[in-house]
Amino acid sequence: MNRIFVLGVIFAVVSVAAAWSINESVGRRTAAWDSDAITATYMGAQLRETSSADAALFLAYELQNNTNKDYHLSDGPGYVVMSRVKPDDSLSSQEPVQLSYATFLPAHQRATLALEIQRPFRWPADNDPLLSKELAEFVTQKLSNVDGFVLFDQADRCEIDFPSGWHGLRTASKAAN
Repeated sequence: MNRIFVLGVIFAVVSVAAAWSINESVGRRTAAWDSDAITATYMGAQLRETSSADAALFLAYELQNNTNKDYHLSDGPGYVVMSRVKPDDSLSSQEPVQLSYATFLPAHQRATLALEIQRPFRWPADNDPLLSKELAEFVTQKLSNVDGFVLFDQADRCEIDFPSGWHGLRTASKAAN
């Protein structure tokens, strides 16, 4: 009788542990994305020459952590940045966008973060009279169909929406024509 009792207890403990593990795993995958934990405000854009044949567009944002939890944001596994495309706000990963640098965002604090878009670009000479027009067209071309960006932190199920704010750059491009 004792053996049957011991085997029954062991079976019950293993069954409860397995059920709890499965429940935790399913619960993490189906949890809703938290889009209020961190909010982003557009600050500005900068285009930099990264080589004679490439340029990088940096979009700066101020992040606000609205939680009691610290966040570490970096480029790598578990973090996905996608473009929010006009006119239907669908998500796209056709344009590679990455975090420019890792950021630590303490609870209830603010930090600055930049998104980076690298593209081939023949950088005009400094004395080129069309320099500002070519730069504005480059920026407009990269952002004309984009209404913002979204970062998904898969481990914490956190979604950060990066709104557009570069409308003035488009206006400058049109004025240069």
